[in-house]
Amino acid sequence: MRPVQIWVPDTRSAQFAAECRRQSALLAVDPHERETLDWIEQAIDTDGWTA
Repeated sequence: MRPVQIWVPDTRSAQFAAECRRQSALLAVDPHERETLDWIEQAIDTDGWTA
């Protein structure tokens, strides 16, 4: 076994939150986003999942 270090964005930073907002705003006006979300909803198999 050996240790593995993974660097990830700091989700507590204001810059991270701003980038999330920026990307969400881009998706909100993307003409393909609704089509993609509809496809995911149709393809997903949630049998056996609990609420």
